Amino acid sequence: MARKGKEPRLIVLTGVTKGLGLAMAQKFIELGHTVLGCGRSRDVVETLRRTFRPPNEFATVDVSVESQVEPWAARLLSSHGSPDLIINNAATINKNAPLWQVPADEFDRVIDVNIKGVANVIRHFLPAMLAKKTGIIVNFSSGWGRTVAPEVAPYCASKWAIEGLTQALAEELPRGMGAIPLNPGIIDTDMLRSCFKEKAGRYPNPTKWVDKAVPFILSLNSRDSGKPVSVP
Repeated sequence: MARKGKEPRLIVLTGVTKGLGLAMAQKFIELGHTVLGCGRSRDVVETLRRTFRPPNEFATVDVSVESQVEPWAARLLSSHGSPDLIINNAATINKNAPLWQVPADEFDRVIDVNIKGVANVIRHFLPAMLAKKTGIIVNFSSGWGRTVAPEVAPYCASKWAIEGLTQALAEELPRGMGAIPLNPGIIDTDMLRSCFKEKAGRYPNPTKWVDKAVPFILSLNSRDSGKPVSVP
């Protein structure tokens, strides 16, 4: 059951097979919400399916591939209806290197997942939300979407793009809806360890992070649309 005073939400969540996505999926379900999640690890998706029964649903989907996103969205909209909340969390990062040393295919992968993946999910879920004129889209940005650091230029570029994309989308939505770029903060994940190595251990892990992040995300509403926000 959802907490007293909190209506259960139908949540589309990408990148559920590790890190923040996995921790968020578990926390949302614990609080009584329904999660429709996707990720690239088939094994973790199968574990999630066994652990969390319907109406929760999990699928192996690469959000950077529109031909995978489109049928996934169509199936969920048919079976569950329009989501209340979309959280575009799926992301990847380049290996630490100066920009000119980042291989083209690695650069492309960061852009394809972090920007095109977000656009693919929005393209195929948002029309149903627009028909009801209700719903919130939260696109995960980063501190590196508002500042920069050396050796992660492709990632910085992708997250700066998410800030602009989300704020522009907010201008296009009708009253009562919202698009919000969210900086989750610095969390000890595999992605952070790829940059910070053992120093990542100084920061909270995803399990601890969700205790404050999930209630904060659930509190976001149309009045926050277009505002760059950060998990406190």
